[in-house]
Amino acid sequence: MARRGSFSDSGSEDSSLSDSEDGLKQCLSEFKQQLAWVERLDVTSGQVVDPVSQSASNNDAVDPENDFQREMNFYRQAQAAVLEALPRLRKLQVPTRRPDDYFAEMAKSDQQMQKIRQKLKSKQEAMERSEKAKQLRAMRKYGKKVQTEILQRRQKEKKNMLNAVKKYQKGLSDKLDFLDEEQMSSQGNKKGSASQQIKKGPNAKRRYKNQKFGFGGKKKGSKWNTKESFNDVSSFRSKVAHNKGPGKAGKGGKKALNKRPGKRARQKMKNRAR
Repeated sequence: MARRGSFSDSGSEDSSLSDSEDGLKQCLSEFKQQLAWVERLDVTSGQVVDPVSQSASNNDAVDPENDFQREMNFYRQAQAAVLEALPRLRKLQVPTRRPDDYFAEMAKSDQQMQKIRQKLKSKQEAMERSEKAKQLRAMRKYGKKVQTEILQRRQKEKKNMLNAVKKYQKGLSDKLDFLDEEQMSSQGNKKGSASQQIKKGPNAKRRYKNQKFGFGGKKKGSKWNTKESFNDVSSFRSKVAHNKGPGKAGKGGKKALNKRPGKRARQKMKNRAR
């Protein structure tokens, strides 16, 4: 009895499976549409030969745990499907390339793209500031290095000069080369400062004013007396000097003859004429 029950149970399972399979096929036939290939664009490709090994043995042994190998297998299979579909599309005169003036609407809004643009801009500015700060640090480091080298060189020169002075004082050396070096260095500094002053000079505005108004201060002294001019009295005229010459007011002068008489004298002269 138990066996019969089990047999009946297994038979019911087989019948249910067959019924479900028939139902699936019926459903598939109901929603399946007989469309042209250009409407479906389905391409079925088998295993793709590895271009490195030129055999399909490696594809059979693809490790499902190896992500890189699995993705490369998918990639090669997709390439093979594209190479198979392109000739069929060209045969049907279906364009496969976008035109030059193709416009595709963005999935993201303009506000979102503006936020992304601002974020990228802020990142770029931060990178530029970091680069400038890095360059400044490098320049400061280089400046400190040059300064320390100059100080070390001066200390070395000073030490060498003191040693040479001590040797000369002790009589170990009779050379005074260190004094010549010191004089040469001082002369070089003076020449450098004088050249800087010459190069500096007055500007164009100052030069124009100097040319127009003079330099001020002490003049050439053309009207000053000298020893020769003080002793030379050939051009001296006493009448001119004492206001006695012609044209000057005096007893024998010309203006004395043409002098107008006074009011009382004029009245006397009128009375006499009457």
